[in-house]
Amino acid sequence: PLTVNFRVVTLDANFVPLTQEDNKGNRIGQWTNVSSPGLIVQLSHKLNPEAPEGQYILKANIGDKSITRHFKVKKYVLPRFEITVKRPEEQSVGEEELKIEVCGKYTYGQPVPGKALVQVCRKFKRNFDRGAAMISPCLVETVEVFEVKESKKLIEGKVSFRLSVDVGLAPVVQVLVYCVLPSENVIAASKNFNVEKCFRNKVSLQFSPTEAVPGEENTLQLSAQPGSLCGLSAVDQSVFIMEPGKRLNADEVFNLLPVKSMSGYSYEVEDRQDCLYIRPRRNARIDHVYDAIKVTDCQIYAHISFDSPARQRLDVAGHAASGSIETVRKFFPETWIWQLAEVGDSGSAQVPVTVPDTITTWEMDTFCLSSKGLGVAPPAQLRVFQPFFLELSLPYSIIRGEEFELKATVFNYLSKCIMVKVTPAPSSHYILKASSDGKYSSCLCANGRKTFKWTLVPSVLGVLNVTVSAEAEQSQTVCDNEIVSVPERGRIDTVTRSLLVQVGNKLSRLLLHVCFTGNSVSEEMELVLPEDVIEGSARASFSVLGDILGRALKNIDGLLKMPYGCGEQNIAILSPNIYILQYLENTGQLTAAIRERATGFLKSGYQRQLNYKHFNGAYSTFGRGEGNTWLSAFVLRTFGKAQSYIFIDPQNIETTKKWLISNQRPDGCFIRQGRLFNNRMKGGVNDDVTMTAYITASLLELGHKVKDPVVSKGLSCLKSSIGNLTNTYATALLAYTFSLAGEHDVREQLLKKLDSVAISGDGRLHWSQSASDDSDSLSVEISSYVLLAVLTTAEVTATDLGYANRIVSWLVRQQNPYGGYSSTQDTVVALQALALYSTKVFSSDGSSTVTVKSDKESHDFDVNQDNKLLYQERPLQDVPGKYSISVKGSTCVSVQVSAALFYNIPTPTENNTLSIEAKTDGNCTKSFGYSLPILQQTGTKTVPKTSDDGTFLACVQQVPRNSPINYQLLIKQVLPVKNLKPAVIKVYDYYQTSDQSETEYSSPCV
Repeated sequence: PLTVNFRVVTLDANFVPLTQEDNKGNRIGQWTNVSSPGLIVQLSHKLNPEAPEGQYILKANIGDKSITRHFKVKKYVLPRFEITVKRPEEQSVGEEELKIEVCGKYTYGQPVPGKALVQVCRKFKRNFDRGAAMISPCLVETVEVFEVKESKKLIEGKVSFRLSVDVGLAPVVQVLVYCVLPSENVIAASKNFNVEKCFRNKVSLQFSPTEAVPGEENTLQLSAQPGSLCGLSAVDQSVFIMEPGKRLNADEVFNLLPVKSMSGYSYEVEDRQDCLYIRPRRNARIDHVYDAIKVTDCQIYAHISFDSPARQRLDVAGHAASGSIETVRKFFPETWIWQLAEVGDSGSAQVPVTVPDTITTWEMDTFCLSSKGLGVAPPAQLRVFQPFFLELSLPYSIIRGEEFELKATVFNYLSKCIMVKVTPAPSSHYILKASSDGKYSSCLCANGRKTFKWTLVPSVLGVLNVTVSAEAEQSQTVCDNEIVSVPERGRIDTVTRSLLVQVGNKLSRLLLHVCFTGNSVSEEMELVLPEDVIEGSARASFSVLGDILGRALKNIDGLLKMPYGCGEQNIAILSPNIYILQYLENTGQLTAAIRERATGFLKSGYQRQLNYKHFNGAYSTFGRGEGNTWLSAFVLRTFGKAQSYIFIDPQNIETTKKWLISNQRPDGCFIRQGRLFNNRMKGGVNDDVTMTAYITASLLELGHKVKDPVVSKGLSCLKSSIGNLTNTYATALLAYTFSLAGEHDVREQLLKKLDSVAISGDGRLHWSQSASDDSDSLSVEISSYVLLAVLTTAEVTATDLGYANRIVSWLVRQQNPYGGYSSTQDTVVALQALALYSTKVFSSDGSSTVTVKSDKESHDFDVNQDNKLLYQERPLQDVPGKYSISVKGSTCVSVQVSAALFYNIPTPTENNTLSIEAKTDGNCTKSFGYSLPILQQTGTKTVPKTSDDGTFLACVQQVPRNSPINYQLLIKQVLPVKNLKPAVIKVYDYYQTSDQSETEYSSPCV
């Protein structure tokens, strides 16, 4: 995620409420009652990766004073060099040539080889006047000029005096001279003198040394007024090439002064401007010349009043903020240094730093504060350079069986020739085949570059590291008529890049979950592979957790492992963090590390969710079109609960609540607005009754009382519909709603009805929408609402817990390997229910031992109160195979056991619900096109997205029945790969992942 760093400086107060707003005016961060003994408040705020582009606002309020700064969020690639153009300011039309000098220079100071395209244009301008021409092309007239000079007797005199100037007079000294005449008139004159912009706190900073190689230790030599606290920042010069003029300097600081000079004299006495005349200010506060001259011995003019200079309004512009060394480069930040440093009584400090791996120039800005005031250091630079360096070229990922050409390019910027030897690190994870010439040593003279090549063939699956070193070695070889030299520093450069090796076919998994709640329990488990499994792709693991929510906690950032390209998916990923935090907090297990991690996800999710907010407070799935009632209620209940852990702008909650209330009918039912994309919820939230139950439950969860008019009207609507309920989903949701409302009789009536249609077996209990419905997702959600209804009562009995345990036993078997479920809403409701159950049955005592064994291996796991949240996992070697699981303990604890079996099978070709075909076409004599996100389609809304692993995703909002949709995706092959394997393209229903179709496509260049 992107991080915004900022500092707030005050010289006379410590109380700093601070807010941050995005480009839509939503408040996405707030800091209140922030104090700092050193008078510098240093804060940071992480932006989520999907933060909308645009201008953001930082506001600092100190008492009744406020200051605002802006910063941009945009997508960019940092420029590695800058271009300067020198040309004459004027050019005569008679000159046939225009001399232009274009210079390209890398950020590390070296020239850029290449060609420059220069275009010289003239702005086109043509005026058309209506009507006939009434003027003559030539006009000759004789004009007489008279000059009249006024002659008066002058009283001349000259007075000299010396004025002592110090930093307190900067930036302008105004000298006022006046004279009181015998006629009781006052004459005056003034003159402005610019003063150098200096500070009382003299600050200086420099790097020692001023040049370094990547990864080298360096020292910041800082001097300032004794006792100063200094803010240091170092930014890659590339940032300032992209956004010039964002440096901290004396001009920026002095521009913040509310008054720099006095102006606005009365019209009759004000001196004429040297250039354009500006109308004097009106409504200026009137002071008197008497106030200026009463300190003299002139007493007779006290009755005379003149307009005095007034303060000029100032529009303030905003501002941003030795020896032979082997370097292994992998750290390339844009902002390197952002820290505070204290200067002791000596007035100096040395700050050790480690130089990043970027070959560039770092621009350093420094300011300090002390009892003497503010000081700003002149800019300092550190040039990070290497006499030569190495670059690796390899693809992000390949499929097993493919091979590619690994390229290592070495650059030499020494003034002399060197002998370079390039060596790849040995590895058992891949095989390197030498190139045709087999030479990996070469002469490399000044400003030269050379590329070395291998053919790389991976031998394992997963992520592997490729490491190559380049060394300037001693040699007596003569290159270009000179003996090669060896640089004193940075003679070895080592670069490591990662490569993902995939199988390339469908990944399937088999999950077995067992939830033990007894002193001694055993169960058998068999891992079976399908007949069409791809050889070598099967792998299995066995994991144990002492807490039902432990797996979700471990994978709190990836419960679904699905794309989050819309508002519903994002809020569903955000919500489980809240229930996990509530459970851990209620049971005394919440640590600072877990809180920090979970709240980080909450902050990111909160910012991302605002992308889908409308100005009226409603939310929609894709941030445009009609507001969605169900999604808005979902966001309302989530944001309301998240307020306990992160800052949520109360205005966002209030506007959403008002929008929902505006959709309530007089009979108390809520009107459903917006399309719901979960097609499996037929008869569920597609009707107004179920929507009313969902919104009413949301308000009750947020603490609204039953007597609240909105809530009471909603409950009245629901009561009138109980006799007409025909589906299980609505019954379960209403049972939970009336449990929250504390209406015991209605709750019991609904739970009794649900019990009559429950599906039981093997000590487990669950519900489905109908006997013919095969939606695991909807069954999970219904069963979770029943569990919530059973446990939401004033007193939970042992019978209630026993009934709930049977539901939990079924729910935990439906979890995916990451602790979530197959879709969004089932994950949210299930984890909410499991968190409530875990809170009810939590015990701080007890321990157990879990044993899993087969004929070939055995593993023991100890689970106690100290490690119950620890994820314990062992790989299983006996695949396929039979295993026995036994749990023994001194007391009743909850142990969740999971065996996950992953394997690859050939891509299936048939599906009854969805189908997909792929065709490729391209020109193999050159790279064929690529431009993301070019997803060409008319009539159907899509949301294109590229995931972190490079997979291209397109969320299609609506697929017409029996009518094909055609898309064109342009792809460019950046690096050539041999033995290219087919790639898989898949279409699936987000809410029913079993409805999917896959096919393969191959490059036309194979």
